Amino acid sequence: MRVSTYIKKWFPLFALPTTLAFVLAFVVPFGLGLYLSFTKFQTVNDATWVGLRNYTNAFTRDTDFVRALWFTVRFAVVSVITVNVIAFALASLLTRAIKGTNIFRAVFFLPNLIGGIVLGYVWLNIINGLLIRFFQKDITFSSAYGFWGLVIVVNWQMIGYMMIIYIAGIQNIPGDVLEAADIDGASPWNKLFNVTIPMVAGSITICVFLTMANCLKLFDQNLALTNGAPKNTTEGMALNIFRTFYNQQEQGIGQAKAVVFFVFVAAIAFIQLRATRSREVEG
Repeated sequence: MRVSTYIKKWFPLFALPTTLAFVLAFVVPFGLGLYLSFTKFQTVNDATWVGLRNYTNAFTRDTDFVRALWFTVRFAVVSVITVNVIAFALASLLTRAIKGTNIFRAVFFLPNLIGGIVLGYVWLNIINGLLIRFFQKDITFSSAYGFWGLVIVVNWQMIGYMMIIYIAGIQNIPGDVLEAADIDGASPWNKLFNVTIPMVAGSITICVFLTMANCLKLFDQNLALTNGAPKNTTEGMALNIFRTFYNQQEQGIGQAKAVVFFVFVAAIAFIQLRATRSREVEG
């Protein structure tokens, strides 16, 4: 019996546990959540159909949701750029013949192992300590303080992880390609933009996707560092949905916001993947 025939014969059996887990843990809850977004409910058993009312209320009655959407977009754009630029720069440095590179890699990666809520409270004390010491203000004084505080926290947490992915991509560049560029007299900047970056396009795709997804879904750090203060101006979409669902007891509107959030994140991720994939193929 051929290997391909054997695989086709037994594939459904081996794929069944994973398929069942995916259906039970994702498809069924998502379908139920989509249904509940069109209802008014306190519990799943007392849901009353209200149509599109929850969706219209999410955008018209709750102005904080639109503000949270815009805050999340701005935060994601800034963080994606800063995280990936710094991570790529560090990866370029740590793939050179420098002593102690493994130690530096471990040190830069360690923040990724710390939980988001703990990280947020640690940086809250650090940032507030500096602001109070030099400006006699804390992070809740201005939305700008909260915005850049979140950018700093996310950069500190994610740069090391993205750096490891970039290091793997740079180390997979064939040595003869770099050698040929040196023989042709290419400058360091020409090698970077014409050789290194096109050759690590796959790593860039992965890192940009992971950074974008994590920044759009930011919750733990947002809750711990600013909790939306001042006056919900630093409230991300995930935190806004959480508050709507649990604090305001508007479960139907909160569920509608969650569906909008899912569609928004999925659309951004799809567009980003298509854009970076097209460049990857061209490269």
